[in-house]
Amino acid sequence: MYARPVARLFFGIAALHGLLGVGLGAFGAHALRNRFGALDDGAKRLEWWQTATTYQLVHLVGLFAASWVLARGAAGAGAATVAGWCFTVGVVLFSGSLYVMALSGLRWLGAVTPFGGLALLAGWTCLVVAAWRGAPG
Repeated sequence: MYARPVARLFFGIAALHGLLGVGLGAFGAHALRNRFGALDDGAKRLEWWQTATTYQLVHLVGLFAASWVLARGAAGAGAATVAGWCFTVGVVLFSGSLYVMALSGLRWLGAVTPFGGLALLAGWTCLVVAAWRGAPG
C-alpha cells in the first residue's frame, strides 16, 4: 500500500524537524546571541531565528498527524499526503528563509517566507479535510 511508505517518510521528516528545531534553537540561544549582539540589526536577526525555530517545531506536529493518518490507512489519506508535503515544503520555505536571512542579513529572502506560510496553512487545511473524510479518532 502506498500510504505506509509515505507515512514512514513523513514520520522521519517530522522527527528530523524535532532534532533540528531543538538543536538550532539551542544554537541560536547560546552561540548566535553573542554574535548577533555585535550587529546593528542583531536583535531582529535573533527574532527571525527564534521564529524559524518555533514554526519548525510546531509544524512537526502536523507532519506527525499526517503520518499517523497515513499509517492507519484511514479515509482522508489523500488529503493527509498533500498535508505532509505542504508541511515539508512550508517548513523549508518559511523556517529555511528565516534561518538564512538571520545568518546572512539578506532581507530580500523575506519575500520567500510568506510562500512557506501559505504552504503551512494549506497543510492544516488538508488535515481538516482528512478529518472530515473520516481520519481515525
